[in-house]
Amino acid sequence: MTPDDLPPDTGFLRPADPSPEAEQLFADDRQEAGYVMNLSHAWAHRPVAQQRLMDQLREAAAAAGLSYRQRGILVAASAAGLRDPHCSLAWGRRLATEAGDEVAAAVLRGDDDVLEPGERALARWARQLATDPSGTTAADVEALRAAGLDDAQILAMTVFVALRIAFSTVNDALGARPDVQLVTAAPEVVRRAVTYGRPAATRASP
Repeated sequence: MTPDDLPPDTGFLRPADPSPEAEQLFADDRQEAGYVMNLSHAWAHRPVAQQRLMDQLREAAAAAGLSYRQRGILVAASAAGLRDPHCSLAWGRRLATEAGDEVAAAVLRGDDDVLEPGERALARWARQLATDPSGTTAADVEALRAAGLDDAQILAMTVFVALRIAFSTVNDALGARPDVQLVTAAPEVVRRAVTYGRPAATRASP
């Protein structure tokens, strides 16, 4: 594949028409990340859709009683299963901050031996949802119960992972490439674990 075969860093869609909602989306990116993420240019066509999705994610995470570390494991495992570089890098870095670089990289590689038994059940569940949701079993759900989740929490946690997969699917399908800053901010061992998905952007995002 040559550079001419690659989509623009911001993906396949044309630039969105200016709007107050799009400007707010970009402003939120600059405040949180210091730059406008490439994937946000796609969501700028419908910023309210991204906002509602993020609201539902926060609600599901709260209903499931997920800790930050648990969210990191779930997102890293599902993103790796889906072969999504954006969330693998972003949440790989966050999980590394919370649990250590080697733990984050191991989860991205599908090596759950570094995790506690309950965390392994979460990682397996998230990976299964990303790769073959019809392949789950009653034993998988029982493992989640053994990890301390009741049935309502299992539902909420499953909704959380499914919504993360939906977010990643939109980003990947529309061709956005991982931002240079996203790549460089991740620990080296995390970067080495993310061997899949679209190549990184050719220049830093403004």
